Amino acid sequence: MTAMFGDPVLPGFRPDPSVCRVGADYYLVTSSFEWFPGLPLFHSRDLVNWRRLGSALDRPSQLDLGGCEPSRGLFAPTIRHHDGVFHLVCTLMDGAGHFVVTASDPAGPWSQPHRLEGEGFDPSLFFDDDGRAWFTAARVVDEAAGRTEIWLREYLPGERRLTGPEHVLWSGSRPGARWSEAPHLYKIDGSYLLLTAEGGTDVDHSVVAARAGHVTGPYEGAPDNPVLPPSTGPVTCTGHADLVQTPNGDWRAVLLGVRPGSALGRETFLAWIAWDDGWPVFSPVVHTDLRRPLHDDFTVLSPDWSALRTPRAPFWTTGDEGLHLSLRPERLGERSTPSLLARPQLHPECDVSTELHFTPAAPEEQAGLAVVIDDDTHLLFLRTTEGVSLLHGPKLLARTPVPPGPVRLEVRIRGFSHTFAHTASDGTRQELATVEAAFLTPLFTSVQLGPYATSNGRPCTARARFAWFDITYPGPTP
Repeated sequence: MTAMFGDPVLPGFRPDPSVCRVGADYYLVTSSFEWFPGLPLFHSRDLVNWRRLGSALDRPSQLDLGGCEPSRGLFAPTIRHHDGVFHLVCTLMDGAGHFVVTASDPAGPWSQPHRLEGEGFDPSLFFDDDGRAWFTAARVVDEAAGRTEIWLREYLPGERRLTGPEHVLWSGSRPGARWSEAPHLYKIDGSYLLLTAEGGTDVDHSVVAARAGHVTGPYEGAPDNPVLPPSTGPVTCTGHADLVQTPNGDWRAVLLGVRPGSALGRETFLAWIAWDDGWPVFSPVVHTDLRRPLHDDFTVLSPDWSALRTPRAPFWTTGDEGLHLSLRPERLGERSTPSLLARPQLHPECDVSTELHFTPAAPEEQAGLAVVIDDDTHLLFLRTTEGVSLLHGPKLLARTPVPPGPVRLEVRIRGFSHTFAHTASDGTRQELATVEAAFLTPLFTSVQLGPYATSNGRPCTARARFAWFDITYPGPTP
């Protein structure tokens, strides 16, 4: 197979999925990079329809993302279940490195992180049927050449630490292979199967397989590697797969993929797995894209909202009047935690709107909607002392006066085309500008949308109120 098709089962910013099953229940986790809370968790009964449970790292004491660079932070987690306990391993890049958190209930609470020794990224756990457990990860051998290797050590679940000698299992499916990563181990029909990604998380992304008679190797690659070749579309960049067996004995894989021509970045897709002489064969599955409209009146804060980096204290309140954001000196464009609450854009075409109640008292006081990839790449649609302003980073793109009173802010998104409009308190609606925003092309993360407020470096006690936040979709909703 050279192409993936179908809709993602988890659209938007949901990269590097890992899945496990307990009875009839499936649990899935994805990367979160510099966004807090970290490591979003989901539950499903059919691997297609997922419900957000929360996040594994939802307390500031668990995760310090202060100063985290864009697209760094939390890379590629793996979730596994053993003897009534969920074990989740991940890597905090430019920070503590590998760690494990545990919980008896995937909805939480999860433990404080326990540091695990070793270099690299993309950690994984494997619980063997002989009672032993193993930790694998990828590490860089030659960054310029993209050369990596997969290593393994024994993991002691009760003590949450690694022990014993290190074993190098794999360095790619062929000489010169680039970015062998995302290792996952399974035991199937008495053999150990090692599944990895290869080629980098772009158009050359693929899945390769190897197997051995002993967990420490030696591993022999599949004769037809890669078992999932680079995809030619309409979904590209497919890879970083994790296998799971259904209660009736069938196999599935969750994996990441990208829908080109949008700012959605890496999303979670699902494939069926067949077997050919003990090697996995990936077959794509078409899913129904539900495109559920969203209306959030902020009576409580949904777990789908995230902040950039770890907030030292809440800068928001919710309740019957909606969401209040404090105007704080922090702003987008800095390596800080601004007063921003954001959620992933889920589809290439959508309409985003909110009702803003805010009267700025000084030029530095601004509030409105943000379309954000990271600190350096964003569009801001803000109420200011001069009216309504549209900015690309610090650059002013358009501005118009508005009368006092609440203002409705709207962003119509069609692929990379973003049209910004507002409706004033007197009912007058105006389209301010359309921006062809190809600069919103993501790499590791994707576009996030949400309310934003700042006092641009000056102390301030003001707050902006967002009465509600809506996302709707053009045309009939399936």
